[in-house]
Amino acid sequence: MSGVEAGGGGLDQGRFRAVLGHFASGLVLVTGMHGDQPAGFTCQSFFSLSLDPPLIALAPGRSSTSWPKVSGSGSICVNVLAEDQEALARTFSQSGVDKFEGVGWSTSANGAPRLSGALAWLDCTVEEVHEAGDHWLVTARVTELESGSGQPLLFYRGGFGSFTA
Repeated sequence: MSGVEAGGGGLDQGRFRAVLGHFASGLVLVTGMHGDQPAGFTCQSFFSLSLDPPLIALAPGRSSTSWPKVSGSGSICVNVLAEDQEALARTFSQSGVDKFEGVGWSTSANGAPRLSGALAWLDCTVEEVHEAGDHWLVTARVTELESGSGQPLLFYRGGFGSFTA
């Protein structure tokens, strides 16, 4: 049976998560303005989609209460987390807390929060949002970007880590 639910014909969700957890990924904080308040969430499902035009994609959960706040203005900032920002990743993954309390940020050219200490950031305009199972598949056009120095924060098999060359 190896990973298939008995009688359901589908994959066992726990096994699916465990196997895909073997793919290491970086972590980003996706931010935007909800009225005059900053909003954001931690996202592991993020990738470069196209060079021409410059597009990225991300996949927030459909149950996310933060995604509608972040995306409301149509402008977002994708903040690539540095290896020393695990606490920030944990805070932004929670619901019902003031995620920006004590967090340094500035307003990017598109109006979205750009987080201090991020390894890189990309200002984007949301282009399309598609239903994709229990997530949204979001494509966004990159309008400005910058990178700093340092190492990325990684997520692997349910835990945080860093990259060593």
